[in-house]
Amino acid sequence: MSYDPKPTKYPFPDDTSMHYLKIKKDNGMVFDKNYPFIDKSKWFNFKRNIIRIPLTLIVFPFARLKVGLKIEGKKNLKKHKELIKNGVISVSNHIHMWDYICIMKAIRPIKPYTLVWAPNIRGENGTLARLVGGIPIPENNLSGNIAFMKSVGGLLKDDGGWLHIYAEGSMWEYYKPIRPFKTGATSFAIINDKPIIPMAFSYRKPGLFCKLFKIPAKLTLRIGEPLTKDNTLPSSTQKEDLLIRCHDEVCRLAGIDPKDNIYEPIYNDSKKINYY
Repeated sequence: MSYDPKPTKYPFPDDTSMHYLKIKKDNGMVFDKNYPFIDKSKWFNFKRNIIRIPLTLIVFPFARLKVGLKIEGKKNLKKHKELIKNGVISVSNHIHMWDYICIMKAIRPIKPYTLVWAPNIRGENGTLARLVGGIPIPENNLSGNIAFMKSVGGLLKDDGGWLHIYAEGSMWEYYKPIRPFKTGATSFAIINDKPIIPMAFSYRKPGLFCKLFKIPAKLTLRIGEPLTKDNTLPSSTQKEDLLIRCHDEVCRLAGIDPKDNIYEPIYNDSKKINYY
């Protein structure tokens, strides 16, 4: 059983997919059909490569110290190298501001992309989020959604890229239970015929450094084996089946028996919540 930091200071909302962090800045950027969801320009790629230098030399080592990062299951990436080299999606719970840094560290030298809440790209950290692979999810913009879907499909099918998705839909810091998943990750996986790698963050008891700086727990990231759609099932039920298996596996990787997870249903279609 994994450690439970029982975070009481965070104002978690009633809807399990809602955000509670406040974005201080809004630059008014519009994510429509003209926005480069995946920027392939030489200048942008140059900046993406440059940012890897401080990430590798400073940020990744500091992440180990800041959150006590421990990574398990990297052997699964080597074991299934042939399966994932032509495009893959990963999913995990979203429990820390730095958890994407942890995922980047775990799968390096691969440079992943990740779906990002649009206000984050318009906010004070938007430039950095873009440089580490952030793709904004358009809101209430039909042309933007079409361009977004086309760009993500190209990343997975044409470029053989790695796309990380936080299937819970929002970040709840140091939260232990696995919240209901949105269906985006499994939809992309089935539409583009790509595997999903489940990952999960769990917690360890804080050590002296954590207690000194009031850090609730150390983080462990576990990487599971790829999951694929079940072609023996009717196409109408493949997405549901894959979603349930992904959710169950993220629970298990987090040290939680899926039957004991506090949420029902697995889908994010309920605002009922029962936390601490």
